[in-house]
Amino acid sequence: MDIVIAITLVMMAASLCLAFIRLVMGPSLPDRVVALELLSTLIVGMIGVIAIATDVASFLDVTIVMALMAFLASIGFARFLERGGPRDD
Repeated sequence: MDIVIAITLVMMAASLCLAFIRLVMGPSLPDRVVALELLSTLIVGMIGVIAIATDVASFLDVTIVMALMAFLASIGFARFLERGGPRDD
């Protein structure tokens, strides 16, 4: 079981790095928003895997809070993009 958890964490860390590259190099603002959402989803997943690996139940509370914060951030970004995004006045 430890090998599976280690492989999962390594794959999620690699995905986290690739998503961060997309966040930095994204050609448009919606691409960056999607990359940021992917980053938050991967972080929630990694905390969940760590909670399973360490058998600490309080980490699951952290994942719930992180997921709720990521959801609220996605709503905020969606409203921002819906209203036209950044304006150059």
